[in-house]
This record gives sequence, structure tokens and C-alpha cells, in this order.
Amino acid sequence: MIYSMTGYGKQTREIKQKKITVEVRALNSKNLDINLKYPPAFRSVETDIRNMIASHLDRGKIDFWINQEDISPQNNYALNLPLIQSYYSQLSSLAKDLELAETDWLQLIMRLPEAVQTTGDEEPDEKMLDEVMLITRMALEQCAAFRRAEGATLQIALAHHLDQIDSLLCQTHPFETGRLERIREKIRKSLSETIKEAESDKNRYEQEIIYYIEKLDISEEKIRLKSHCDYFRETMLADGHNGRKLNFISQEMGREINTLGSKASDANIQRIVVLMKDELEKIKEQVLNIL
Repeated sequence: MIYSMTGYGKQTREIKQKKITVEVRALNSKNLDINLKYPPAFRSVETDIRNMIASHLDRGKIDFWINQEDISPQNNYALNLPLIQSYYSQLSSLAKDLELAETDWLQLIMRLPEAVQTTGDEEPDEKMLDEVMLITRMALEQCAAFRRAEGATLQIALAHHLDQIDSLLCQTHPFETGRLERIREKIRKSLSETIKEAESDKNRYEQEIIYYIEKLDISEEKIRLKSHCDYFRETMLADGHNGRKLNFISQEMGREINTLGSKASDANIQRIVVLMKDELEKIKEQVLNIL
């Protein structure tokens, strides 16, 4: 079966008075393009997360977030007293050196970096990192399941477009016999005088007509197009990620349809070819989002 490159997963878990949320979004891309956003405390597991994303999602533009929210009911803030005292000492000394008037430095000091600390900012221990990796795996599995469901919808749509091409291909049959006979008569009529003058070489002329008509025969193109449609269906049902292969097959289908249209020399068949091209364009648009 096929998988879409569009996917989404989200998992949340409370760990040690913290609410950890892992969110992953996958979009269409030719290669694996991973964009990570996470608190600095989880930098040590970045490589592991990247490897896990690659193993679960394979390809696509992947946006990945880890959000940490403190949910402790206690006061999470504390004054950094040693640093505040240091700030006060330096500011007082500077004011004395510059002969500035004494003032209440506290309001200014409280705005300086790290004067107030969050008590929950300690480095995560191994257990917390393991939990983060666990919910990361769960979010990626959810994203992969989303891709699988989207792929099933894409598969139904693609099968419909293939059926339309097969149906249109069958509609060309009634026009083929008459088409070749009309081409033969048109050539004979336009060159009737030449045939009379070259009566002794009539057999050679008939051979040239046959050769020309064979050049306009579209039987091989129809057979190959039908074969490509069947191969496309087989590839959709095959295991693995076959988006690139389906893209190549759709390109081959386009070549056969274009050749069929250029060789048709019949308005009815060319109208059918236009409809087949329309169905093929819909296939190509959807194939771009297949993993």
C-alpha cells in the first residue's frame, strides 16, 4: 500500500511536575528535512531523536517540537541571593567611583540576568530523558499511522484515475479501423496522378503506403500504456515506500499518451487523448505527496 507524506502526531505526558508535549508534523519533500525545536535541557538526545525520526518517517519535511511546561503548585521562583549581593556591591562601587548619588538599586538589580531563578530548571535525569524518548516514539508512530490513513485515501483516488484512463483507452478502439482506412484513401486520392504515371512501380508504392500507415499505428502505444497502468496498480499495492517509483511510472504513461496523440491523426482520438492527459495530471499531482 502507499503512504502519504502528510502526517501529524502529538503526545503529552506529565513527568516530575512537568508537562512534556511532543508534536510532529510531516509535509511533502523530496528528501528528509528535519527541523527540531526543543528546550536546551534536551540537547543531549537530539541525535537520538533525529535517528528515530529517520527510521519512522523516512522522507519528507519534518517539523518536530518538544514543549516543557512546569505544573508544580509550589512557587517555582527563587532569588539568586549571592548574585544579587554581587550586583549591589558592584553598582555601589561604581556609583562611588563616578560620584553618583546613592539610590535604591534593588529595582534595577531585579531586572538583571539570572537575579530570579526558576527552581524547576534543573537538568533532566536519565529517567526523564527515557520518558521523552518514549513519547517521541509514540508521536512518530501516530504520525506514521496518519500517513497510512491518508495513503489509503490517495490510493482510492489514484485507482479511480487509472480506471478512467483504461476506460478512455478502450474508447479509442472504434475509431482505429476507420482511421487507417481514411489515411490510406487520402494518400491514394492526393497522389492518384502519380500512381497512374508510375504504374510499373505500383508494388513499391504500395509498400511505401504500408510503411507510412505502420508509422501511424498506435497499437503498441496502447499496449504499453495499459501495461504501465497495470504496473502502477501493482506498485501501489506493493510493500515499502514507492512514491519515487510511481512518479517514474507516471512519466512513462505521459510519454505513451503524448505519442498516441501525435500519431492519432484523428480528431475523435485526440479528444480522448486530452481527457487522458487530464486524468494523468491529477495522478502526477497526487503522486508528489506519496512517500
